[in-house]
Amino acid sequence: MNHTCEKYKPAQAEDVAHVLTLLEAIRPITPDLKEEFYEHAITLELQEGEHLLRQGERCHHMYFIRKGALMAYSQHRQKQITTYISVENEFVSSLSGLYGQQPSREAIIAVEPTLLVGVYTDILLGWYDRYFDLNYIIRQVYENYYRDAQERSHVVRIGNAKERYLYFVKSKPGFLDRLPMECVASFLDMKPETLSRIRKQSPSTLDAQEANNLLRKAAQVMHETECFKEKTLKVQALAERLGVPAYKLSWVLNTYSKTSFTDFVNQYRIAYLKEQLEQGEGLQNFTLEALALEAGFASRSGFYKAFRKAEGISPRAYINSMQSMDK
Repeated sequence: MNHTCEKYKPAQAEDVAHVLTLLEAIRPITPDLKEEFYEHAITLELQEGEHLLRQGERCHHMYFIRKGALMAYSQHRQKQITTYISVENEFVSSLSGLYGQQPSREAIIAVEPTLLVGVYTDILLGWYDRYFDLNYIIRQVYENYYRDAQERSHVVRIGNAKERYLYFVKSKPGFLDRLPMECVASFLDMKPETLSRIRKQSPSTLDAQEANNLLRKAAQVMHETECFKEKTLKVQALAERLGVPAYKLSWVLNTYSKTSFTDFVNQYRIAYLKEQLEQGEGLQNFTLEALALEAGFASRSGFYKAFRKAEGISPRAYINSMQSMDK
């Protein structure tokens, strides 16, 4: 790796807890393995344009993207080819040089400021020998990655430029605005000018009435099913319930509601939590964090951040103001 040891720091407990929460959405983790995660996990911060790995180097860590985005690319005949793009809540490592067994055929670079939580691969391999639950989880992670890679390969080889664009909007909802145009264009094997032109055209055929009908239907589903309580709810899952493509739902939320899918879901989680608090029995039977988990938040830090963004104050400040009004 091109990083000195000084760049790696012991991971913060809340960052490790966030990773464990997402892993446990796949399968429960034993207490012993959790302790080892807290003991051995490290963090690494990258600035935009800084390499995590250069082509030809060996990768000795498996990383989880706590925040930010990374792009992997290879140089071939003086052409840079983007092989994958990964964003927060995804795992990343060298695919061609996994576990440091051979030089990596791709470089990995941060396309925006990025915080990574990592584990040294020798430690990870030892965990595989001792913990079945981790074997199962990582197998699911790899299966999901290769399933996505196969779909992308099919779309890029068979689909036209517009179909490739719609594939990206569907698979990476909300990320087209934050990633460099050149990066996304290379990933989809098209010129930046082509991507820009298609982006302006799609899906402009959806009129305001259709968009508002879709938003009303989405709100109805959220209220009736309380699917916001699902910690791993994705735009694809809600779109499937609505009977529309995921890219269309994402586009309507971004364009007409001026919100991301995550913020859209979080507003229902926060409304549910506030309702529990206003009933007066919520904090008597549960902690605030327990109520947040019941409402669908995957972590304490994610809940606090979302609440402050939506309400302008912290959850504790909101409770204090509510209690003072009751006196």
